[in-house]
Amino acid sequence: MTAAARHVRGGPGSRSGDRDRDRDARERFFAAGGAGGGADLSVSLGGLRLSNPVMPASGCFGPELAPLLPMGELGAVVTKTVFARRRGGNAAHRLTETPLGMINSVGIPSPGTRGFVEDVLPRYRATGRPVVVSVGGLRIDEYLRVADELAGVGCAAFEVNVSCPNLEHGGIEIGASPEAVHRVTDGVRRRLGDVPVWVKLTPMAPDIAAVADAAQSAGARALTVANSFPGMVVSSGDGTPVLGNGVGGVSGPAIKPLVLRLVWLVARSVSIPVIGCGGIGSAQDVLDHLRVGATAVQVGTATFARPQVMAEIVRELDALCARAGVATLQGLVHAGRHADAVSGPAGTPDEARARRDDMPTRQASPHERMAEHAGSHSRPTSDQDVVDEPAGDDLAAAP
Repeated sequence: MTAAARHVRGGPGSRSGDRDRDRDARERFFAAGGAGGGADLSVSLGGLRLSNPVMPASGCFGPELAPLLPMGELGAVVTKTVFARRRGGNAAHRLTETPLGMINSVGIPSPGTRGFVEDVLPRYRATGRPVVVSVGGLRIDEYLRVADELAGVGCAAFEVNVSCPNLEHGGIEIGASPEAVHRVTDGVRRRLGDVPVWVKLTPMAPDIAAVADAAQSAGARALTVANSFPGMVVSSGDGTPVLGNGVGGVSGPAIKPLVLRLVWLVARSVSIPVIGCGGIGSAQDVLDHLRVGATAVQVGTATFARPQVMAEIVRELDALCARAGVATLQGLVHAGRHADAVSGPAGTPDEARARRDDMPTRQASPHERMAEHAGSHSRPTSDQDVVDEPAGDDLAAAP
């Protein structure tokens, strides 16, 4: 039989044959159900109880993908960020792969609050999972307007995305300022009544622990750590930016070590739950986040190549519990943890602040110690001379 004939008849190597195999594999995945261990994977996020800690990151999963995985196995779904008015997003090209992840400059297109309530929210509800609505704004008053217009829509929680550029202050991310985050969080919370409000932090805050504390003091019930990191990819030919917007957000496995540090810093600084978000593609990635202080996780980049990855992770967690002989997720998190391992969230706000005050400050580099010994007041001359110890700050600035 010729190759052409195989394509016509759907034989091996044909496009229809590939589609048949994909469909069969998907049906087997759906039919398999959970791992069957029956472990208790439930978590509590500021009054919201979820069946497990796994959910998509905002902007990385729409209701149109629901047929590709067993939605009933997710802890919750998080919507794409909603703005007050319709937004078209950034110019193409919007996304490209990187060696360990991807970089995107989608620009957060939004149907506006009216379009979201009428057309989008019902499709998220149809998944049968608790719905967390992500809200954004380019000015502080836009966050408040969105909250006013979405109050009473009926969702499990709201996640305030404070990584948006503040047009009132030269485009600096609202999430970089503890004062701005406090104002946004407090204003949104007051408009939404008893519905839990989470805040999604930017990784580029000069002092992310201070921002986290500001969000908590304003009434946030949980914190998501963190959004993508700013970056750029250029063409190997002429060196021009690949993305239509020039710069974008880097995500995927490459940022996991960076985000783990931020999760650790924030979890030590607040007493409310932390949701880890960055570089998660397996159950082990989830455990790494939970062991440095997170209570739950959000999955982003991994869903682009493997839409079913979140269900796979939940099944892996269940299987790992069975293998470790533990009945709960917390038992799995603590299994094998050394007594002197990284600590989790503080018990009270006062204890959290005390732990933050005890954090190590940046240590002097060998160059600085030599200069001090010689009586010099010179500064390091190379980036390699700077040792960035956990002090709640990041050296880079958002573009």
